[in-house]
Amino acid sequence: MRAYATLIGQFIRASVQQELAYRANFLISLMHSLLNAATGVLGVAVLFGQVETVRGWDLGATLAVLGVYLTVGALRDLVISPSLDALAGMDGEVWTGRLDFTLLRPVDIQFLASVRHWRPFALVDLVIGIGVLVAAAARLDAAPGPGDLGAFLVAFGAGLLALYAVLLAFIGLTFWSPGFLFSWVFSGLFQMARYPVGLYPGWMRLALTWVVPVGIITTVPAQALAGDVGPGLLAGSVIAAVGLFAGATALFRAGLRRYASASS
Repeated sequence: MRAYATLIGQFIRASVQQELAYRANFLISLMHSLLNAATGVLGVAVLFGQVETVRGWDLGATLAVLGVYLTVGALRDLVISPSLDALAGMDGEVWTGRLDFTLLRPVDIQFLASVRHWRPFALVDLVIGIGVLVAAAARLDAAPGPGDLGAFLVAFGAGLLALYAVLLAFIGLTFWSPGFLFSWVFSGLFQMARYPVGLYPGWMRLALTWVVPVGIITTVPAQALAGDVGPGLLAGSVIAAVGLFAGATALFRAGLRRYASASS
């Protein structure tokens, strides 16, 4: 365990050195982050400037969903996507055969593929996302208590695990079609996670919760923060996230067995 922590530290250090070589990217990233957060908050503010609630969701609770969306998205951009996406696409390790060198290293391949590359500039998005969450908590009808915060942390952890599992599963599909970046498909659907799933029609609400689990990723944690999630839904989210993780891991390892290497 200590060796894995040391490796993560080395990966972070190398990624910071690489990113600092292009310092102009920080300003571009900062502008993009501020614009992304501003448009999201403005959209919510305009909507609730006209009405007090939409299908039971008020300004504070909806803002909490946006905050979770921005925070989870920041964590995705910080490490999950940079690491996993390195395997996919026309320049990815599977297509080019560079995965051979990764497989030769005496470390668990799934761990290595998930944490090798970091994007430090995503920390700006993380700070903004947490800031939106704090502002949302202040706008809720009742301040979150210790129980609500505990439920939120559990739901947030389950949502983050579900996000990782979905992205890992899509990367697993890369071994069947190396040139295609399957995560692009999910990126389009993930945009819907910035709003509560309760705002969507019934059939879409079910699909966005249990088929493509954007509801588990953002809506359930926001409900937990607002004290509006029951133990059944919370437990269901955790079970679903663990199930997704197990399935994605199995798919990824099945893809690895299919990989023929560049020298074959």
